[in-house]
Amino acid sequence: MKAFKYILFLALISILLACSKEDANDNQQGLQQFTSNICPEISGPKAVYWDGAHNLATPLAQIPTLANPGQQFIHPQYPALGFTMPQGYTAQEITDPQTGAIGVNVFRNDNNVVWRYIPSVSFAGQVPINDIVAFEVTQIKSFYQVATTEVKVCEEQATSFEFGFETNFASRLLAFGNVNAQLIIQTHYMQDLNRTFVSVTLASGPAAEFDALVMDTFLPIHWQLMVISDDVRDSDLDGTPDNQDAAPFNPNIQ
Repeated sequence: MKAFKYILFLALISILLACSKEDANDNQQGLQQFTSNICPEISGPKAVYWDGAHNLATPLAQIPTLANPGQQFIHPQYPALGFTMPQGYTAQEITDPQTGAIGVNVFRNDNNVVWRYIPSVSFAGQVPINDIVAFEVTQIKSFYQVATTEVKVCEEQATSFEFGFETNFASRLLAFGNVNAQLIIQTHYMQDLNRTFVSVTLASGPAAEFDALVMDTFLPIHWQLMVISDDVRDSDLDGTPDNQDAAPFNPNIQ
């Protein structure tokens, strides 16, 4: 199963490393003025996050980093799923031997913000992607204890056939109560195995904070999971690239 593609604009790396302070200010202004290419109803960082999730170009010209690094999470069964959270956040490991589920739930300590990432889980038979969408929406509404019907601000869905199996993609930008949530789901049905392989990414939080959460929390975590060169990646944010760091996941050792 292919890794879930999220904002994989590796060609930007050379630009990112050359940005000056003036460039950063221009970039922030560009982000605020940006309107989604596929969902003109949204603008600003929310639109950047939405378009980036669909592998579209955005004005993001700097690597988003955490201003307040906190705890680190590394999945014991899948060390590649490792990242640093902002201060005030905790992680909950997702592991299920029956479904092969590997993932993580990240919560802000006030339980108003959730980031959920499951790169791999599988189910017997061919599972309709909209069933998975409905399950995730029900789960997040239950978490926030919201009973109102969600509003679909943006929605995309597509089906393709790659490498001999069916691939489905579904995305939703939802509003319910005072909460915004972005949900991205991809499924691969392998007929020979009669199994559906699924990846899920969900980010949610108060509508009034969502743009700030995109820049300060959601994008910095996503970028830590990107496949980038070791001379650029700094997993523990100690200022030393991983390929020069004696302990790349320990900020106290360089």
